[in-house]
Amino acid sequence: MKEAAEQLRAVVAIVGPELSRLDSGDVATKTAPGEWSKKEILGHLIDSAANNHQRFVRAVGGAGLEFPPYTQTEWVRIQRCNERPWAALVSLWSAYNDHLSHVIACIPDAAKPSPCNIGTPEPAALEFVVTDYLRHLKHHLKDILGGELL
Repeated sequence: MKEAAEQLRAVVAIVGPELSRLDSGDVATKTAPGEWSKKEILGHLIDSAANNHQRFVRAVGGAGLEFPPYTQTEWVRIQRCNERPWAALVSLWSAYNDHLSHVIACIPDAAKPSPCNIGTPEPAALEFVVTDYLRHLKHHLKDILGGELL
C-alpha cells in the first residue's frame, strides 16, 4: 500500500498547484446541460475521499464488509459546490488527499484482502478499493485539467 500512498502524495503535490491556478470564474461553468462544472467535479472528488476514508479505516478494523452506496448526483446537488470559493475546494481536496495518503500508507499488508461490499453482489478486496480510488481520482482530474496526468 506504500506505493499507492506515494502515488497519491505525488498527485496532490503536482495537481494541487495546477488546480489553484485555474480561473475561479471559469470553474463554475457547465459545458453542457446536465454536466458538472469543474467545481462540482472537484466536490465529487472530495465526496469520494470522504467515502473512501471510511472504507479504508473500517476495512482495516475488520468492519468493512458492508458500505452504503454513494449517490453521487444527489450529493453534488445537495452540496452546491458552485457556490463555494474555488480556493476553499482546492484546499480541502488537497488536505483530505494528503491525509488519505497517510491512511493508505498505514494499511497493513494483512488487511489488503479485507472484503468491502459497496452495493455490489460480490465484495472487493480493500487493495482493489484503494487502487480504484486512485484510478477514479486521476480520471476526474483529467476532466478538470485536461490532458494526461502522471
